Amino acid sequence: MRIRINVVLILLLFTVFSCKQDKKLDAYKTEEFVFRGRSAKVVFPDVLDSKKPWIWRARFWGTQPQTEEALLNKGFHVVYIDVADFYGNMEAVSIWNDFYEYVVEKYNLNKKVVLQGFSRGGLVVYNWAAQNTDKVFCIYADAPVCDIKSWPGGFFEGKGSKADWEKCLATYYLDEDSVLTFEGMPIYNAVMVAKAKIPVLHVCGDLDKIVPYEENTAILEKKFKEAGGDIQVILKKGVGHHPHSLKDATSIVNFILKNSIGNVD
Repeated sequence: MRIRINVVLILLLFTVFSCKQDKKLDAYKTEEFVFRGRSAKVVFPDVLDSKKPWIWRARFWGTQPQTEEALLNKGFHVVYIDVADFYGNMEAVSIWNDFYEYVVEKYNLNKKVVLQGFSRGGLVVYNWAAQNTDKVFCIYADAPVCDIKSWPGGFFEGKGSKADWEKCLATYYLDEDSVLTFEGMPIYNAVMVAKAKIPVLHVCGDLDKIVPYEENTAILEKKFKEAGGDIQVILKKGVGHHPHSLKDATSIVNFILKNSIGNVD
């Protein structure tokens, strides 16, 4: 009986310790609301850093949240607004402009933000950052779409998505011909980010068949460096589009801390 009790106590202590050390997003105070017809969230740290930093996720709320969880423990807010069905177009940028002003004023957040773009989230991250370079600390993009012809277009080696492609063209007021000369996307406007000296980190899988590295990040990286920008790429060997992020997100978190509040453990 004593052995059984001891085992139970050990398991209970392990559970308590794990919860304390690995607090999940839904364990933090969160405000959920609608802004300009779009669902939005603000997650609050238990202890706020004096610089009031924040990270703005562009897409796939709750997917591989280890970076945000670590930053919440560093005093960051985590912010989100759903503009996925705009594929980063000018309406999405307009909503982001208004949402930025709203959250900075209401929550008294830092005037500069860390941007995080998973997959198609890379479109709005770069399209917004290119027009708001003075408001961005750094960018963390994960398997990001950098060219809509790659995804959802499927013009090259990637699978593409027919349904998304039709929607994407419609949101940009483009067709199969005009999209060929369209430059309102990251592989082009990332040059503005590079010239503004905004540090960028991309994490990609080398076997990604949905948003292929060669058709997206590789092209952006080349133009970014040619423009004098600071870009780092972590290429995961033998990994496809999923899972996003890194199991151990320390290198991502340290990149963000170094290029925002300046504190790296």
